[in-house]
Amino acid sequence: MTQLVTIFGGSGFVGRYIARRMAKAGWRVRVAVRRPNQALHVRPYGAVGQVEPVFCNIRDDASVRAVMQGADAVVNCVGILGEYGRNRFDAVQAEGAGRVARIAAELQVARLVHISAIGADAQSDSQYQRSKAEGEAQVIQHFPDAVILRPSIIFGVEDQFFNRFAAMTRFSPFLPVVGADTRFQPVFVDDVAKAAETALTSDIAPGVYELGGPDSATFRDLMQAMLAEIRRNRIIVNVPFFVGRMMGAVLDFAQIASLGLFRNTVLTRDQVRSLQRDNLVDDAAQGLDALGITPTPMDAILPSYLWVHRPGGQYKAIHESASRLRKSGH
Repeated sequence: MTQLVTIFGGSGFVGRYIARRMAKAGWRVRVAVRRPNQALHVRPYGAVGQVEPVFCNIRDDASVRAVMQGADAVVNCVGILGEYGRNRFDAVQAEGAGRVARIAAELQVARLVHISAIGADAQSDSQYQRSKAEGEAQVIQHFPDAVILRPSIIFGVEDQFFNRFAAMTRFSPFLPVVGADTRFQPVFVDDVAKAAETALTSDIAPGVYELGGPDSATFRDLMQAMLAEIRRNRIIVNVPFFVGRMMGAVLDFAQIASLGLFRNTVLTRDQVRSLQRDNLVDDAAQGLDALGITPTPMDAILPSYLWVHRPGGQYKAIHESASRLRKSGH
């Protein structure tokens, strides 16, 4: 009998890769999202009817229970980077995660994978990181055999990290960066998806796995690598944390004062707090190697999608090649 997996947030950046992998593995995939009509892009990942987006609000018990009926496995990919409307860190990343785990246990779902984040810490100054830690605690409380995946910054075609900063370079000779010396260990999105697939389909130990790529670098180094890839010369400006906090406060206030008409997706005070700590896999943690996965280096992937931000787009490489031929006299 074909197995069924319910993926909460399965149309998002990470979720869609997990959905694609599970469909290729022959599973039926139920993609639980708030707006199914905006998640129709997941249907072609499998045969007709194999991958279906369905409505779910992770803040509601009945809604979560309905999409989990008959599921053999569950993956929770739901997370937010900033608070907006009713989507608060505690409601989504702590209570929502606990709700999914509790109902999965009640329905006797066989396996649960929870996507958290490196930096989850109940003692952190960042509300985002505290809510991630609380979510993990609730998952373990209700579903002790869960697998919790903690990725570092995730990169890939649809990412909001390299793409976001590359887009900023179109408008200014300067590239402001808060926490330029903070270190990250970027992990390829499909490696995260493969980790989730492995947790669902293989006999691995439950617990926490921290996922990072083979490259460890400062924020500044990552921006320099991005600039080299998009062929743009920009001055990277290290914005001090106290200035970042002021910028975040102004933008947060603008969101409140506009009654949500302006949504702060630029920089929040809480993001500044998160940036004050390195985002690296702990030396003692289980990682991709424990799952039998070889991490993908950034330079193998970044050229495949950052070319759209080059001044000449896809033709930039052709121009460069022609220029080298002219200089060599051929």
